[in-house]
Amino acid sequence: MFNTMAGDFFCTQRIHVIGEIQVKFTQFLKHFILRPTKTGAIAPSSEGLANLITTAADLSNASAIIEFGSGNGVFTEKILQKIPLGARFFVLEINPDFVTATRNRCPGVIVYQDSASNAKKYLHEFGLKECDCIICGLPWASFSEDLQNELLDTIIDVLKPGGRFLTFAYLQGLLLPAGMRFRAKLKTRFNKVTKTRTVWLNIPPAFIYCAEKR
Repeated sequence: MFNTMAGDFFCTQRIHVIGEIQVKFTQFLKHFILRPTKTGAIAPSSEGLANLITTAADLSNASAIIEFGSGNGVFTEKILQKIPLGARFFVLEINPDFVTATRNRCPGVIVYQDSASNAKKYLHEFGLKECDCIICGLPWASFSEDLQNELLDTIIDVLKPGGRFLTFAYLQGLLLPAGMRFRAKLKTRFNKVTKTRTVWLNIPPAFIYCAEKR
């Protein structure tokens, strides 16, 4: 009887988890269809990608961190686990549904519903001029060249010298004109740009760009 009850419990838990995944997938797909230039993903980022980007960021000594485009909060959750006590951290997310999702997933986190191009305004509210690190979940390959330039100008403006900018990119985006253009812009604006391994279990497979300001 115990085995039957345990089996029922784990089956119920599995159904619950699958249900949550389906809801998250449906939410992203809806926003991708309605706003493809603002939501460039058909599915939320995986735990593996979240672990990779926050590990590559090396947040252990960071005192000020910003996240651009939190989506469902999977990166936000990992950032909160890895930043040191006393570090300043806030999120900029333009989509109201994703703002709500991030706040629900990470109660107490500071999330502003605004464009990432206004990052300096919110740094000033913390009494800061620059930050150590920006972790980004924005869909760069979906953006126009003008918007890519505007956001990259903001990033350069608010990062301190030696500061790090990390963003993910889908593997197939390397073949798209906007994806190739974005990679070229990173190399002209930052002192050092590296690429991590690919997370094949992400949907779609993705990797991380790690860029360091001059």
